[in-house]
Amino acid sequence: MERIPILRIGDLLLVTIQVDMHDRLAMALQDDLTERIVRDHAKGVLIDISALDLVDSFIGRMISNTAAMARVLDAQTVLVGMQPAVAITLVELGLTLPGVKTALNVERGMKLLGKSYD
Repeated sequence: MERIPILRIGDLLLVTIQVDMHDRLAMALQDDLTERIVRDHAKGVLIDISALDLVDSFIGRMISNTAAMARVLDAQTVLVGMQPAVAITLVELGLTLPGVKTALNVERGMKLLGKSYD
């Protein structure tokens, strides 16, 4: 089964979604990410969605639920690289993504989490 790679940067995890998400892949990512948060003692998660052109309600809920799970596991989530069309769709769907911070790119996301790896 296809998997989305999760990279460790210090005490952060970086997930770069570069494929069209389908429901099974989204659920696998959620499971993999929560396992990695615990295993790596991650304090922050950056989810890079810059390659996504559209997001449906399931994917939006998956991101929100993943962020809630991360919060329970003591990690903050920052969603980075959101395209304008994705932002519009999320608002139109009424998905506010509580507990999820957003940033224009990974570097700004890391700064939001109080990290700088120069």
